[in-house]
Amino acid sequence: MDDNKELVKVEENGSQSWEKSIGNECCYAPAVNIYETADDYMLTADMPGLNKEDVKINIEDGSLVIFGKIKFKEMMDKRYILNESAIGNYYRKFNISDSIDDTRIEAKMENGQLNIRLPKHERVKPKIIEIK
Repeated sequence: MDDNKELVKVEENGSQSWEKSIGNECCYAPAVNIYETADDYMLTADMPGLNKEDVKINIEDGSLVIFGKIKFKEMMDKRYILNESAIGNYYRKFNISDSIDDTRIEAKMENGQLNIRLPKHERVKPKIIEIK
């Protein structure tokens, strides 16, 4: 995020559009794991409290952008005994290489965890050469 933006509390703009929320509200970077298989790169982002309707994924200018918008009122209406989690939207941006086939990217949200499959282009996959 741009450090020059004036951040406002999430509760003050609960009805903002996704795009305005990214630019104006406080966002936290979700914890992410990325690993590689022979055919794909796999990205897993922890985004507790969100459903698939709360998450938006974009490919723009060679970057993968992940944004999760929380339901602030619902989060604050809980009667917390202990709350060690920060409350805010999620935002993360990753540069992706041209070795990824962005036409076949798949995403799945399950139990507060976003899983994104980034398939490799055939040209970069390892090939086994048969000896005759």
